[in-house]
Amino acid sequence: MKMDSRKMRKTLEERLSKPGRTFSYDRDKDELRVESEESGKGITVSLPGIVARWHQSKEKAIDEVVYYIDEGLEAMDSDPQMSGGEKKVLPVIRSASFPEEAEEGNPFLYDEHTAETRIYYAYDMGKSYRLIDSKLLQKEGWEPRRIREMAMFNVRSLPVPVKEDTVAGNTFYFLNTNDGYDASRVLNKGFLVEMQTRMSGTMALAIPHQDVLIIADIVNDTGYDVLAQMAMSFFADGKVPVTALSFLFENGELEPIFILGKNRPVKRPRRPLK
Repeated sequence: MKMDSRKMRKTLEERLSKPGRTFSYDRDKDELRVESEESGKGITVSLPGIVARWHQSKEKAIDEVVYYIDEGLEAMDSDPQMSGGEKKVLPVIRSASFPEEAEEGNPFLYDEHTAETRIYYAYDMGKSYRLIDSKLLQKEGWEPRRIREMAMFNVRSLPVPVKEDTVAGNTFYFLNTNDGYDASRVLNKGFLVEMQTRMSGTMALAIPHQDVLIIADIVNDTGYDVLAQMAMSFFADGKVPVTALSFLFENGELEPIFILGKNRPVKRPRRPLK
């Protein structure tokens, strides 16, 4: 079976069709948007990216997108009561190109993180979460500073189980709990510092999508190549991609790097770890 954007669009519309939902298609960008008539909010997905994942994992790729959109729209239609739910406020990592507004005039609460990533803030609702925006802050009467403090406190309480693998003398640690906040663990500086004590070489990281964090102990150039390949593979397969670039962790800071073939990494401008 051959899959293209036209067939993918038709498949997604059939799977996601429910009373109270509308679909719109942007031909120039090849994007499909699914909106809730009740809230006017929606989710836009890039069809070429989903088609590429379909060629790798077939129906699993469609199942993941349908789940992501269903849960996201349900969260948007809900009206979370944040008072008393302080432990449910957590940071989430997104790419620097992620939208800055939920809709026009309603900006998300976010902070710059690195040249490739931003920190957004979310209210956990069990199977999904809602990104915190200006309207929700006003409704609850919460100050952005309080949200940031709660989120950073809460992310430090998340468990950090890592799996370990060795390739060509380089050790790779994988954090993949699938709780929606795996990438967020990169904000737990205590955890990163503890991991750094295990390193015999250079400590590097990858945050390819929201459900995985890769930490690498690089002892030779092959390690950089392997990390770059892992990051690209995970990035292409993630439901919420973040970045295919890798990072060095030095002096408590994350520094994006390009890894070109057998060459050592080329550094990008650094920003302090939040």
